[in-house]
Amino acid sequence: MATLAERLGYPPDARLLLINCDDLGMTHSGNVGTYDALRNGIATSATLMVPCPWARDAAAQYRGEAVGVHLTLNAEYDTYRWGPTTRSPSLLDGDGGFPRTIEDVWEHADLEEVRKECLAQIERAIYWGFDVSHLDSHMGTLQLRAEFFDVYLDMACEFRLPLRMAGASAERLVGFPFRKLAEEEGVVFPDHFVYVDGVGSRRRVERALMDLRPGVTEVYFHPAVDTDELRAACPTWAGRVEDHAMLTRDPSLPALIERAGATIISWRDLRELQRTGV
Repeated sequence: MATLAERLGYPPDARLLLINCDDLGMTHSGNVGTYDALRNGIATSATLMVPCPWARDAAAQYRGEAVGVHLTLNAEYDTYRWGPTTRSPSLLDGDGGFPRTIEDVWEHADLEEVRKECLAQIERAIYWGFDVSHLDSHMGTLQLRAEFFDVYLDMACEFRLPLRMAGASAERLVGFPFRKLAEEEGVVFPDHFVYVDGVGSRRRVERALMDLRPGVTEVYFHPAVDTDELRAACPTWAGRVEDHAMLTRDPSLPALIERAGATIISWRDLRELQRTGV
């Protein structure tokens, strides 16, 4: 069977890199940083948090970049809150926003309301004018529990979109073969995923690039410019500012990519592969 790299038109031992910017729409500072990374830096895609307060601004600034939907069922910060786009009581916590933790979603969410909310987020992004390139899941909530993964996979099949997917080693931890299930449905996903614990990707991405494996690897960042708004909204602001600098001004990342022999590609390449069925 042909490798993903071969299906994309590259040699079987090619090292291909997806560079995604998570959390578009969370803050105005993040919108500025993400679009700067896409237009003037080395990022190739982003994912939009449709329920967040600055998502409509992100849509207004969109110029056709590869932007997917960061399916959102959590609002993790204590004082900066957002909630469902649909009437879904099981997706609310005590103060009117999404739950702060993954476990809270898993324990209380009604799966039909999860499905309705995910569908609404994708449809709203399309209505706003985004040429949606792929799907991923904020905090991994939809990826790591079997019944929630079913919704995630259904959305990919319905909209014919590729998925962010945790690595094969995670299957043993979560207890179900999510990569095999997606493959059986014809859904395309990268071979490798570089997980970053928290916000601030420099060290983890640098280590991954030093030992980059053949195939398609996704790395992700959370770029934002340094503003009072960002500092007030996000306790993780410093890591976001560093991610923006790494993607736009730091020559070490392009040098590492070149040294790894990697070719940067876009999620649109994976989407077109999925839709053509090659």
